[in-house]
Amino acid sequence: MQYKVNEIRISYKERIYAPNWKKINSSKDAAEILHGTWDRDTIGLRESFKVVLLNNANKVKGVYTLSEGGITGVVVDIRILFAMVLKTLSVAIILVHNHPSGTLRPSGPDKEITEKIKKAGNLFDIKLLDHLIIVPDGDYFSFADNNLL
Repeated sequence: MQYKVNEIRISYKERIYAPNWKKINSSKDAAEILHGTWDRDTIGLRESFKVVLLNNANKVKGVYTLSEGGITGVVVDIRILFAMVLKTLSVAIILVHNHPSGTLRPSGPDKEITEKIKKAGNLFDIKLLDHLIIVPDGDYFSFADNNLL
């Protein structure tokens, strides 16, 4: 009997982004870029969780939408997050999710998932630079600016 084994392929193709996708020097830079990645019609309806993939110079390699949830929450699968980070050979990441309610305060689960991702990143020598909460009006909360990282 002959067995067939499935081949696993890993691929990633970098694309050139618009000129405003430059090096991220601050939480404000990241928030401005990221707020533009949300659909204006849904940012106030349901939560989405994204990861910004960065190279060694903190230049954006891409933004990956990890998951979309409901009005009050979103599921974050750390295995999928790090599969994308490792596949793209990113050395740093910024997490971002929205709060449709407009509340800038991070919840307990927001803080817990941030810490969990930070610890996992340390194992792979991948730096978590920030976690932003973005609200529909464009305002944001930065974990790094508020000493929560």
